[in-house]
Amino acid sequence: MAIPSLPTRDRIVSAASKLFYSEGIRAVSVDAVAEKAGVTKRTLYYHFDSKDDLIAAYLEERDQPNLVLFKRWFSETEGDVADKVRGIFFNLAVAARHPRWKGCGFLRTSAELANMPGHPAMKIGAAHKRRVEDWLSSVFEAAEMRAQARILARQTILLLDGSFAVALLHRDPSYMETAGEAVHTLIRASLRQS
Repeated sequence: MAIPSLPTRDRIVSAASKLFYSEGIRAVSVDAVAEKAGVTKRTLYYHFDSKDDLIAAYLEERDQPNLVLFKRWFSETEGDVADKVRGIFFNLAVAARHPRWKGCGFLRTSAELANMPGHPAMKIGAAHKRRVEDWLSSVFEAAEMRAQARILARQTILLLDGSFAVALLHRDPSYMETAGEAVHTLIRASLRQS
C-alpha cells in the first residue's frame, strides 16, 4: 500500500527498496514496483529512465542509513576501539536473527549484477563499501593506530562482508559473532603493537 504523503519519487524508491531487498532485483518487475508505489508505470518512468536507474536509486537510499547505523552501534558499545568494532558485528547478528533479514543489499545486488561491472548500482555499491572502509580507517587512526589503520579497515571489511555472505548462506547469524571476535583479536593485536 502506497503512503500518499510521500512525494511520488520517494514512494517509488520506497516500494522498490522493499521489493528489491525482499525478492531480489531481477525477480521484481517495474510493474510490481509501480503497483506497490500506487503509481502507473508511466509515472514511474517519468521519474526514472530505466529499471537500472531505479536499482541505483534503491542502493543510494541505503548508503547513508547503513553507515549511520554502523556509527551508532560503534558509539553505543562500551569499551575500547576493539570492543566497539566488535559491537557492530554483534548488532548485525541481532539484526540477522529477524525473519525478514536478507543480508547486505549491496552485496546481493552486486551478485545479481556480477556480469555488469559498469552498472550504476555496482558503482554505488563499491562507493558505499569504500565509505565504510574509509570511516573504519579514520576510527583506527583516531585510536593511534595510524600505521595499521588502512589494513585494519580492509581486514574488517573482509570479515564484515564475509560474515554477511556466510550468515545468509547458512541462515546462521553466529558467523557474524565469530567474525566480530576475529576482528576484536586483530584490533587488540594492533593496539599492542602501536
